Amino acid sequence: MTNKDWLFFNSRDDLLRIDMAEIMYFEADGNYTNIVLSNRTKCTVGMSLGKMEQILSERLKGKVMYFARIGKSYIINLNMVFQINVLKHRLVLSDFHQGTFALELSKDALKRVKELIIQVKI
Repeated sequence: MTNKDWLFFNSRDDLLRIDMAEIMYFEADGNYTNIVLSNRTKCTVGMSLGKMEQILSERLKGKVMYFARIGKSYIINLNMVFQINVLKHRLVLSDFHQGTFALELSKDALKRVKELIIQVKI
């Protein structure tokens, strides 16, 4: 058995088991949250991004927090940050194997990501 950190989401009809190391980002979609994985799989769960942030905080209690809420729409995996371009309002996430994801964010949000990465020293 591997020593992975799993997130479980159980609903009436589904059970999702997600390796937290594979999560690129979470994206708000109204009262739902889209979870985007490094292999480009996209899962939708029936909870707000705020509730997802709370679950991550509880699940990772006592561990280094590698997920950060960025603005109203995203929670990103700081381990996946490849490039921050403040002038172009672009954040590029990559797992360095399966591809990259570009997110359009405000300058303030991107500056916050830079500060977080320096603080956490990833």
